[in-house]
Amino acid sequence: MKSLKKVLALVLVAIFAVGMLAACGKSGGGDEPAGSGAAPGGSGAVAPASEFKAGLICLHDENSTYDLNFINGFKEACEAMGLVEGETYFIKTNKGENEECYQAASEMVDMGCNVIFADSFGHEDYILQAAIENPDVQFCHATGTKAHTEKVANYHNAFASIYEGRYLAGIAAGLKLNEMIDSGKITADKAVMGYVGAYPYAEVKSGYTSFYLGAKSVCPSVTMQVTFTNSWYDETLEKTGAQTLIDNGCVLISQHADSMGAPTACEAANVPNISYNGSTVAACPNTFIVSSRINWAPYFTYAMQATKDGTPIDYDYVGTIETGSVVLTDINEAAAAPGTAEAIEAAKADLVSGATNVFDTANFTVGGQKLDSYLADVDDMGDFQPETEVIENGVFKESVFRSAPYFDIDIDGITILGDVQ
Repeated sequence: MKSLKKVLALVLVAIFAVGMLAACGKSGGGDEPAGSGAAPGGSGAVAPASEFKAGLICLHDENSTYDLNFINGFKEACEAMGLVEGETYFIKTNKGENEECYQAASEMVDMGCNVIFADSFGHEDYILQAAIENPDVQFCHATGTKAHTEKVANYHNAFASIYEGRYLAGIAAGLKLNEMIDSGKITADKAVMGYVGAYPYAEVKSGYTSFYLGAKSVCPSVTMQVTFTNSWYDETLEKTGAQTLIDNGCVLISQHADSMGAPTACEAANVPNISYNGSTVAACPNTFIVSSRINWAPYFTYAMQATKDGTPIDYDYVGTIETGSVVLTDINEAAAAPGTAEAIEAAKADLVSGATNVFDTANFTVGGQKLDSYLADVDDMGDFQPETEVIENGVFKESVFRSAPYFDIDIDGITILGDVQ
């Protein structure tokens, strides 16, 4: 329940906002979206720079590579804008996908935050609730799906075309497999990769499929096995999953999971590893090759600056390679195949120019057939709503009709083993 102090504050803000509108007329911060996919950046007066505050809510803490990636990007953006941790920017960690998230958001509102970010898919309903109750604070939620349908003026989703980064990391994996084939360590039919997935969600499927397609683009005989932990962060299950895949004949491992479980299992077994969200070279110097990750600093900077300026924030933002939002870590030359850096740079240029499309339907089949049409429920409004055709000119248009991934197809060459036991 809101405190009396908070209610009075909201009333005063509302009165002030009405006065401003009467004096100045309706501005770009009105109720209607400003341009395609854009929402108002603020309602009411913009806080002076000295009073501007920002907050970040994380599912886990720095021990999770996923959350650490957000924390590092947030700190980078805040400090570049002159904010000070504990004074004008705040981070709350280990806030579950439950009422804890809403409570953390409410506390940040009371602390005077002008913009609040949350980093996990399951945070969405709680952040949306906080946004509805606090219309003069901007709320930005990563990986969510509801901003472009709910159209709450101060609620926004963001993601990035990380499938392109996964594809590039897959090229590094495929080149490593080729090196193993050429050296006689394995035969071409044994070029089997393993993948430790979190949940069988579209985000995870999009990631491991693009990774596989990147590997296949340079190593045509590659296949892949996938297992799921049904957790974003469980070091024991992730390590067990990686070991199970290794025992099943996988000669290279990647993952969409947030602990060091899979990388350390690979290091112990001397199996090459493509990580996610950050370099693991310090702990895995002999097996870590490269990692793709979303660089969240550009989005944090964009959303905070828009909040300060009172300018529109996209309802549904997609960062790209060109915006600096999709990046790879430094390549570990001790583990990578020769020529990996050059191959990745060439492939990156083709992605940016449009010469290569990750989900080109000419490059994969489903049940032995080319995929010519696919209807995706990109609006998340239930089975009774029209679905959207997402294949155009032979390309599955991922992250075009909404920022969060919706590629959820099981393609040939990838075998789902089931859940980690």
